[in-house]
Amino acid sequence: MAGSNGKQKTVRDMVLSLGLIMIAAAVMYLFIPHDDRKPDIQRVDYGIELSTARRAAAYPVAAPEGLPGTWKATSVRFRADQGDAWHLGFEDPDGQYVAIEQSTRKRADFIEEASQGAHPTRITQKIDGRTWTRYTGGRYDALVLEGTKGSTTVVAGTASFGRLTTMVEALKMR
Repeated sequence: MAGSNGKQKTVRDMVLSLGLIMIAAAVMYLFIPHDDRKPDIQRVDYGIELSTARRAAAYPVAAPEGLPGTWKATSVRFRADQGDAWHLGFEDPDGQYVAIEQSTRKRADFIEEASQGAHPTRITQKIDGRTWTRYTGGRYDALVLEGTKGSTTVVAGTASFGRLTTMVEALKMR
């Protein structure tokens, strides 16, 4: 019976160790600060990149004018070596993402990439005399304008079609 007493001590020691670990974990959880809020995304100024893109691109570059201050520009880039690729990203007032993407790349490939795999629907919207096609089913929903002087314009994101439409209505192409 001497062997069974040693096994009982081993099990008891394991249970005590587990208990101490659980207490330590609970104390750390209670006293170490943790923040579950979404990180605050910094606003970017896209004026210089917009001027550069409008001088260099082979098409009229789109950027919003007159959006309320609740729309926050979060990312911008122009890549002349990649089909004059223009990107301008925003966070809308509801915290959703909206991006303006333009390029002279092959239309189908560019739309696939910019909309994150969305497919065209039969729904179109006439906005400022231009016909935009709705795309759905990918990571983003999108409004697509084809054939602006050899370029394709995609306004896409996690925002609703209402917010995407608001962005399209604010776009000025120069």
